[in-house]
Amino acid sequence: MKKPLVSIITPTYNSEKYIKQTIESIQVQTFNNWELLITDDNSTDNTIEIIKSIQKEDERIKLFIQPFNQGAGVARNNSISKANSRFIAFCDSDDLWLPKKLEKQINFILSNKISFCYTSYSVINDDFKIINEIKSPSKLTYELLLKNNYIGCSTVIYDQNILGKIFMPEIRSRQDWGMWLIIFKKIKVSYGLNENLTFYRKRANSISSNKIKLIKYNWLVYHKILNYNKFTSSLFLMIFLFFYFKKNYGCQAKIN
Repeated sequence: MKKPLVSIITPTYNSEKYIKQTIESIQVQTFNNWELLITDDNSTDNTIEIIKSIQKEDERIKLFIQPFNQGAGVARNNSISKANSRFIAFCDSDDLWLPKKLEKQINFILSNKISFCYTSYSVINDDFKIINEIKSPSKLTYELLLKNNYIGCSTVIYDQNILGKIFMPEIRSRQDWGMWLIIFKKIKVSYGLNENLTFYRKRANSISSNKIKLIKYNWLVYHKILNYNKFTSSLFLMIFLFFYFKKNYGCQAKIN
Protein backbone atom coordinates (compact mmCIF):
# COMPACT_ATOMS: atom_id res chain seq x y z
CA MET A 1 0.00 0.00 0.00
CA LYS A 2 1.29 3.46 -0.91
CA LYS A 3 2.36 5.58 2.04
CA PRO A 4 0.16 8.66 2.62
CA LEU A 5 1.82 12.04 2.20
CA VAL A 6 2.59 14.01 5.37
CA SER A 7 2.95 17.80 5.30
CA ILE A 8 5.29 18.98 8.05
CA ILE A 9 4.57 22.52 9.25
CA THR A 10 7.59 24.49 10.50
CA PRO A 11 7.66 28.21 11.33
CA THR A 12 11.06 29.92 11.55
CA TYR A 13 12.25 33.20 12.97
CA ASN A 14 15.94 33.89 13.63
CA SER A 15 16.50 30.15 13.94
CA GLU A 16 20.02 29.96 12.47
CA LYS A 17 21.35 28.19 15.58
CA TYR A 18 18.89 25.30 15.37
CA ILE A 19 17.23 24.96 11.96
CA LYS A 20 19.87 22.75 10.31
CA GLN A 21 19.59 20.14 13.08
CA THR A 22 15.81 20.29 12.95
CA ILE A 23 15.71 19.69 9.19
CA GLU A 24 18.27 16.88 9.44
CA SER A 25 16.12 15.12 12.05
CA ILE A 26 13.27 15.18 9.51
CA GLN A 27 15.44 14.05 6.60
CA VAL A 28 16.50 10.88 8.43
CA GLN A 29 12.91 9.75 9.07
CA THR A 30 12.30 6.11 8.21
CA PHE A 31 8.92 7.25 6.82
CA ASN A 32 10.06 9.30 3.85
CA ASN A 33 6.87 10.35 2.05
CA TRP A 34 6.75 13.88 3.42
CA GLU A 35 7.03 17.51 2.40
CA LEU A 36 8.49 20.13 4.71
CA LEU A 37 6.64 23.45 4.46
CA ILE A 38 8.69 26.16 6.14
CA THR A 39 7.32 29.66 6.53
CA ASP A 40 9.91 32.15 7.69
CA ASP A 41 8.52 35.02 9.77
CA ASN A 42 10.86 37.69 8.33
CA SER A 43 14.13 36.53 9.94
CA THR A 44 16.99 39.03 10.25
CA ASP A 45 19.77 36.45 10.71
CA ASN A 46 21.03 33.68 8.37
CA THR A 47 18.01 31.38 8.77
CA ILE A 48 16.77 31.82 5.20
CA GLU A 49 20.22 31.27 3.68
CA ILE A 50 20.69 28.05 5.67
CA ILE A 51 17.30 26.72 4.56
CA LYS A 52 17.93 27.61 0.91
CA SER A 53 21.28 25.78 0.93
CA ILE A 54 19.63 22.61 2.25
CA GLN A 55 16.66 23.05 -0.07
CA LYS A 56 18.92 22.80 -3.13
CA GLU A 57 19.63 19.15 -2.23
CA ASP A 58 16.11 18.14 -1.19
CA GLU A 59 13.09 19.05 -3.32
CA ARG A 60 10.71 17.99 -0.54
CA ILE A 61 11.59 21.21 1.33
CA LYS A 62 9.52 24.27 0.41
CA LEU A 63 10.24 27.75 1.77
CA PHE A 64 7.84 30.67 2.07
CA ILE A 65 8.90 34.07 3.44
CA GLN A 66 6.59 36.49 5.24
CA PRO A 67 6.92 40.17 4.21
CA PHE A 68 6.93 41.21 7.88
CA ASN A 69 6.94 39.55 11.30
CA GLN A 70 3.49 38.35 12.35
CA GLY A 71 4.10 35.53 14.81
CA ALA A 72 4.43 31.75 14.73
CA GLY A 73 0.69 31.15 14.44
CA VAL A 74 0.44 33.18 11.23
CA ALA A 75 3.55 31.45 9.85
CA ARG A 76 2.16 28.00 10.63
CA ASN A 77 -1.17 28.90 9.04
CA ASN A 78 0.55 29.98 5.84
CA SER A 79 2.21 26.56 5.59
CA ILE A 80 -1.05 24.78 6.42
CA SER A 81 -2.75 26.67 3.59
CA LYS A 82 -0.15 25.25 1.15
CA ALA A 83 -0.52 21.64 2.33
CA ASN A 84 -2.38 19.21 0.08
CA SER A 85 -1.53 16.01 1.94
CA ARG A 86 -3.71 13.74 4.03
CA PHE A 87 -1.74 14.29 7.23
CA ILE A 88 -0.58 17.54 8.85
CA ALA A 89 2.37 17.29 11.28
CA PHE A 90 4.10 20.01 13.28
CA CYS A 91 7.79 20.45 14.03
CA ASP A 92 9.07 23.73 15.43
CA SER A 93 12.37 25.14 14.20
CA ASP A 94 14.33 24.35 17.37
CA ASP A 95 12.85 20.91 18.07
CA LEU A 96 14.06 17.48 16.92
CA TRP A 97 12.43 14.20 15.94
CA LEU A 98 13.74 10.71 16.55
CA PRO A 99 14.16 8.78 13.25
CA LYS A 100 11.08 6.55 13.66
CA LYS A 101 8.76 9.33 14.83
CA LEU A 102 6.66 9.60 11.67
CA GLU A 103 6.63 5.86 10.98
CA LYS A 104 5.46 4.91 14.47
CA GLN A 105 2.92 7.68 14.74
CA ILE A 106 1.32 7.18 11.32
CA ASN A 107 1.06 3.43 12.04
CA PHE A 108 -0.55 4.24 15.40
CA ILE A 109 -3.09 6.57 13.75
CA LEU A 110 -4.02 4.09 11.02
CA SER A 111 -4.16 1.09 13.38
CA ASN A 112 -6.40 2.88 15.87
CA LYS A 113 -8.47 4.71 13.21
CA ILE A 114 -8.10 8.12 14.87
CA SER A 115 -7.87 11.59 13.34
CA PHE A 116 -5.58 13.30 15.86
CA CYS A 117 -2.51 11.96 17.64
CA TYR A 118 0.26 13.18 19.95
CA THR A 119 3.19 11.55 21.75
CA SER A 120 5.28 11.89 24.86
CA TYR A 121 8.42 14.02 24.57
CA SER A 122 11.70 14.98 26.20
CA VAL A 123 12.48 18.57 27.21
CA ILE A 124 16.05 19.66 26.48
CA ASN A 125 18.05 22.84 27.00
CA ASP A 126 20.43 24.58 24.60
CA ASP A 127 23.21 22.18 25.61
CA PHE A 128 21.04 19.22 24.55
CA LYS A 129 20.70 18.08 28.16
CA ILE A 130 17.39 16.41 29.02
CA ILE A 131 15.79 18.46 31.80
CA ASN A 132 12.33 16.83 31.87
CA GLU A 133 10.33 13.94 30.44
CA ILE A 134 6.69 14.68 29.67
CA LYS A 135 4.56 11.55 29.62
CA SER A 136 1.47 12.42 27.63
CA PRO A 137 -1.90 10.97 28.61
CA SER A 138 -2.85 7.79 26.77
CA LYS A 139 -6.39 9.16 26.46
CA LEU A 140 -7.31 12.84 26.39
CA THR A 141 -10.70 14.56 26.43
CA TYR A 142 -11.81 18.12 25.79
CA GLU A 143 -12.53 18.56 29.50
CA LEU A 144 -8.98 17.55 30.47
CA LEU A 145 -7.44 19.72 27.76
CA LEU A 146 -9.31 22.73 29.15
CA LYS A 147 -7.29 22.38 32.37
CA ASN A 148 -3.88 22.29 30.75
CA ASN A 149 -2.09 21.80 27.45
CA TYR A 150 -0.85 18.23 27.75
CA ILE A 151 0.18 18.16 24.08
CA GLY A 152 3.59 19.17 22.75
CA CYS A 153 3.19 21.02 19.45
CA SER A 154 5.98 19.14 17.66
CA THR A 155 4.39 15.79 18.57
CA VAL A 156 1.05 16.37 16.80
CA ILE A 157 -0.29 14.85 13.59
CA TYR A 158 -3.88 15.27 12.40
CA ASP A 159 -5.80 13.79 9.48
CA GLN A 160 -7.25 16.60 7.38
CA ASN A 161 -9.21 14.12 5.26
CA ILE A 162 -11.37 13.64 8.36
CA LEU A 163 -11.09 16.94 10.22
CA GLY A 164 -10.67 19.29 7.29
CA LYS A 165 -8.01 21.98 7.16
CA ILE A 166 -7.84 23.57 10.60
CA PHE A 167 -5.84 26.72 11.30
CA MET A 168 -4.30 28.12 14.47
CA PRO A 169 -5.73 31.17 16.25
CA GLU A 170 -3.48 34.11 15.40
CA ILE A 171 -2.25 35.09 18.85
CA ARG A 172 1.45 35.38 19.66
CA SER A 173 1.62 32.43 22.06
CA ARG A 174 -0.44 29.39 23.05
CA GLN A 175 -1.96 29.28 19.56
CA ASP A 176 -1.20 25.56 19.41
CA TRP A 177 -3.24 24.88 22.55
CA GLY A 178 -6.06 26.98 21.09
CA MET A 179 -5.98 24.83 17.97
CA TRP A 180 -6.10 21.58 19.95
CA LEU A 181 -9.16 22.87 21.84
CA ILE A 182 -10.88 23.74 18.55
CA ILE A 183 -10.17 20.21 17.27
CA PHE A 184 -11.24 18.52 20.51
CA LYS A 185 -14.56 20.34 20.40
CA LYS A 186 -15.15 18.25 17.27
CA ILE A 187 -13.64 14.91 18.21
CA LYS A 188 -14.26 15.01 22.03
CA VAL A 189 -11.55 12.42 22.72
CA SER A 190 -8.28 11.17 21.24
CA TYR A 191 -5.33 8.96 22.08
CA GLY A 192 -1.59 9.45 22.39
CA LEU A 193 1.40 7.26 21.68
CA ASN A 194 3.11 6.88 25.03
CA GLU A 195 6.66 7.01 23.70
CA ASN A 196 9.18 9.85 23.65
CA LEU A 197 9.72 10.55 19.95
CA THR A 198 10.44 14.30 20.06
CA PHE A 199 12.95 16.58 21.76
CA TYR A 200 11.34 19.88 22.73
CA ARG A 201 13.91 22.63 23.27
CA LYS A 202 13.21 24.97 26.19
CA ARG A 203 14.91 28.28 25.46
CA ALA A 204 15.54 30.89 28.12
CA ASN A 205 14.28 33.81 26.01
CA SER A 206 11.07 32.24 24.65
CA ILE A 207 7.59 33.52 25.43
CA SER A 208 6.71 30.21 27.08
CA SER A 209 9.61 30.63 29.53
CA ASN A 210 8.24 34.02 30.65
CA LYS A 211 5.65 33.13 33.29
CA ILE A 212 3.89 36.54 33.25
CA LYS A 213 3.40 36.43 29.47
CA LEU A 214 2.39 32.77 29.73
CA ILE A 215 -0.41 33.69 32.14
CA LYS A 216 -1.56 36.50 29.84
CA TYR A 217 -1.80 34.27 26.76
CA ASN A 218 -3.46 31.43 28.66
CA TRP A 219 -6.17 33.85 29.75
CA LEU A 220 -6.55 34.99 26.14
CA VAL A 221 -7.15 31.39 25.03
CA TYR A 222 -10.11 31.15 27.41
CA HIS A 223 -11.44 34.65 26.73
CA LYS A 224 -10.73 35.28 23.02
CA ILE A 225 -10.72 31.78 21.52
CA LEU A 226 -13.29 29.99 23.70
CA ASN A 227 -15.32 33.20 24.30
CA TYR A 228 -15.60 32.77 28.06
CA ASN A 229 -16.41 35.90 30.05
CA LYS A 230 -13.68 37.55 32.13
CA PHE A 231 -14.69 35.86 35.41
CA THR A 232 -14.91 32.37 33.91
CA SER A 233 -11.62 32.91 32.05
CA SER A 234 -9.90 33.89 35.31
CA LEU A 235 -11.37 30.86 37.09
CA PHE A 236 -10.11 28.48 34.39
CA LEU A 237 -6.73 30.23 34.50
CA MET A 238 -6.34 29.34 38.18
CA ILE A 239 -7.22 25.72 37.40
CA PHE A 240 -4.73 25.79 34.54
CA LEU A 241 -1.90 27.07 36.76
CA PHE A 242 -2.42 24.21 39.22
CA PHE A 243 -2.21 21.58 36.49
CA TYR A 244 0.64 23.39 34.71
CA PHE A 245 2.92 23.19 37.73
CA LYS A 246 1.79 19.62 38.37
CA LYS A 247 2.73 18.63 34.81
CA ASN A 248 6.07 20.41 34.65
CA TYR A 249 7.28 20.04 38.22
CA GLY A 250 5.30 17.15 39.63
CA CYS A 251 3.52 14.21 38.04
CA GLN A 252 4.53 14.92 34.42
CA ALA A 253 1.03 14.63 33.00
CA LYS A 254 0.44 11.02 34.06
CA ILE A 255 -3.27 10.94 33.29
CA ASN A 256 -5.05 7.85 32.06
